[in-house]
Amino acid sequence: MSARNRILERVDAALADVPPGSAGAPVAREYLRTGPADLDMLVAYMREYNTNVHRVAPAELPAALAAITQRYEARTVAVPVDLPAAWLDGLGPAVRLISDGPGLSYQRLAEVDCSITACVTAVATTGGLAVNSGPRQGRRALSLVPDRHICVLFASQVVGTPAEALPLLTPDRPVVWIAGPSATADIELTRVEGAHGPRTLDLVLVEDAPRRDGEGG
Repeated sequence: MSARNRILERVDAALADVPPGSAGAPVAREYLRTGPADLDMLVAYMREYNTNVHRVAPAELPAALAAITQRYEARTVAVPVDLPAAWLDGLGPAVRLISDGPGLSYQRLAEVDCSITACVTAVATTGGLAVNSGPRQGRRALSLVPDRHICVLFASQVVGTPAEALPLLTPDRPVVWIAGPSATADIELTRVEGAHGPRTLDLVLVEDAPRRDGEGG
């Protein structure tokens, strides 16, 4: 018996108890579609993934970004062209801001001290941020190439489950899910960070307001 015939026999056997005419019937999928947009849960997951989390009030955002860049002694910071200038007020004249765009090469981007971006949303019950080159995020490379990435997330952007996050994403944009610094491990489980992206991830969680059902990101 050929491999093809064996496969078809197994398919026939698997469908033996299926009523005639129901092969194309939709399958009920009981996915978890709602969940708590729990900030403490999100923070716990992100810290477990070695993310540095900073929880601040809206008025504290510029000072928080300044403190992080100062800790890294950053002198060059790559930012999206539409990142609000008010967020960067505390960085000071010693920091050179480099605007993202087609003219900024990957090599030059790899030489900056860090990048600062926003994101689309975050999922509390799994831990993870979504960026998709949308507003305040710049190109995909901005969150992948620099050695340090600082991401700003507002509490009103947080959702409970992946199913709630999907409608907030634009289908024609590539999505990057970020849970922590880029990391990989060999067969002996030796962890190496920075193999495929930033070695360091800082999440600035701005506690503006809890998310309400039906709100966009």
